[in-house]
Amino acid sequence: MKSKAMNEVTLTFPSRSSNEGFARSAAACFAAQMDPTLNELEDIKTAVSEAVTNAIVHAYPDAIGMVTLKLRVCPGNILELTVKDKGRGIPDVEKARQPMFTTGGEERSGMGFTIMESFMDQLLVRSVPGRGTTVTMKKKLAPRIKTK
Repeated sequence: MKSKAMNEVTLTFPSRSSNEGFARSAAACFAAQMDPTLNELEDIKTAVSEAVTNAIVHAYPDAIGMVTLKLRVCPGNILELTVKDKGRGIPDVEKARQPMFTTGGEERSGMGFTIMESFMDQLLVRSVPGRGTTVTMKKKLAPRIKTK
């Protein structure tokens, strides 16, 4: 069950590689309201980069499609990030989540999901072949002591 977001934003953009940097920056700017540490901010940017790159490279290998990035601030100082595409989907999500597995050719490392999982507290991948993929990640940010 989804918790009620205290704030959220949804961005939709074409699956062009130039938009990966935009998505990274947008996620970092949105997360800034939660006063993350620099390490947490880097984790968020890296995970978003991997998820968006997966959508660009794998969901739409031969065409430009749309990618949606949804960012939510949830109770308990949890940042939820969702990257969704309506591309070709993943036939075997468990196999795709294995380190070093890729369908993207020699230039791809096959570490995208592994990296996302290592930088986030929770990673959920839902996919339907021919209909698209939704990657939902959650990260609990450390509470910061406020000084006067």
